[in-house]
Amino acid sequence: MASDPTPLCVDTLSVAYGERSAVDRLSFTVRPGEIYGLLGSNGAGKTSTIRSIVGLVRPVGGRVRVFGRDCVSEGRRVKELVGYVPEVSLLYDALTPREFLEFVASVRRLDRGVATDRTRSYVSAFRLEQEFESPIVTLSNGTRQKVLLIAALLHQPPLLVLDEPLNGLDPRSVRIMKELLVRYVGGGERGVLFSTHTMEVAERLCHRVGILDRGILRGEGDLAALREQVRAGDASLEEIFLRLTEEREGVRAAVDALEGPG
Repeated sequence: MASDPTPLCVDTLSVAYGERSAVDRLSFTVRPGEIYGLLGSNGAGKTSTIRSIVGLVRPVGGRVRVFGRDCVSEGRRVKELVGYVPEVSLLYDALTPREFLEFVASVRRLDRGVATDRTRSYVSAFRLEQEFESPIVTLSNGTRQKVLLIAALLHQPPLLVLDEPLNGLDPRSVRIMKELLVRYVGGGERGVLFSTHTMEVAERLCHRVGILDRGILRGEGDLAALREQVRAGDASLEEIFLRLTEEREGVRAAVDALEGPG
């Protein structure tokens, strides 16, 4: 690992698709021992930011560093340090979960015995025993999501990058993941970037959040700091989000319009 202990540093990152800007000079840091929530509406730039971090999108400006390593020039090394769960399931449908996780373990160059023990523990925790030998194509969305989570956790990376990781999970599995993430950063060295639409989860789970709107960071900090920014001492994270993204009045107008017809 590089000498820099900071799990993730995003420095004036810009991402564009042709003439369309998706992320505009975005800067934030995931500190050691921190779960950092990246919040935003659809199209806010969250997934583009995450894809830049994991090397799936090349930035047009700025830098991203994982433990001091540049995500472009040292992309291969960065991938070794990151566990990634995408928003859209990326699995080999013809494989079983066992076969897929064995493949992941081989790519990560894990010791066979270590990989087997870890896989067994995760499969038991998420109650995947019955589906473990079934083709992935036959699995429910929630079960597929469990397989993705295990794949990201299998090599115990120092940085987890999770894009809507709780999608499709049953309440028991959601609770397991939330408690697991808290323990994961409990040693004070690892970091988690957690992208979500669910304000209640972010409010309870994340140490700090960044609120992204049309590719621009509108606010950042813990709940107390964000409340100070919007000058509302008792506001929920949902209320803060709507104020900072200037959607509060639009929501009211939309609801009023829906009550009008008929």
